[in-house]
Amino acid sequence: MTNQPRIFVLMATLLLAGGAAAQTDKSSHTQERNGAQLWSQNCGACHNLRSPAGYSDAQWDVAVQHMRLRANLTAKDTKAIVEFLKSAN
Repeated sequence: MTNQPRIFVLMATLLLAGGAAAQTDKSSHTQERNGAQLWSQNCGACHNLRSPAGYSDAQWDVAVQHMRLRANLTAKDTKAIVEFLKSAN
């Protein structure tokens, strides 16, 4: 089970690599990468991580907002995680 978060980080990296080719804004790419890292570190600490494409944008909005207080996430971190998750859709 300890390899599971690593697998999803790898999946996230591959997803970002595909999307990054179309992006020219370096700060957006950095923010998405940070979102993937934050997602893995914060959400993966308690949950078996699902594929970011496993939920719709609206479902991710609800799930992340619900967990924001429980995980003690900042508004900036929450936004980065949601943007990363939505980038898979």
